[in-house]
Amino acid sequence: MENPFLHIVSDPEILSGKPCIAGTRISVGLIMEWLGTGGTVETIAAKHPLLNAELVMEAIRYAARFAKNEIIIEVQTAA
Repeated sequence: MENPFLHIVSDPEILSGKPCIAGTRISVGLIMEWLGTGGTVETIAAKHPLLNAELVMEAIRYAARFAKNEIIIEVQTAA
């Protein structure tokens, strides 16, 4: 199976193993936060010299792939 995420790495020595863009300390989660606060692919890529639109899009695809496999477990606590 081919890895569609060639620029996403997870190293326990970098950001405690959070998935990030290779060669940076920019995590997939941080890119998603920037998008969630109104950033666009273009503005994120333009403001960060280590990024380009292709890398930002790869991070979005990575997050989307793993979000759709997320399992939510509802836990009820005593009142």
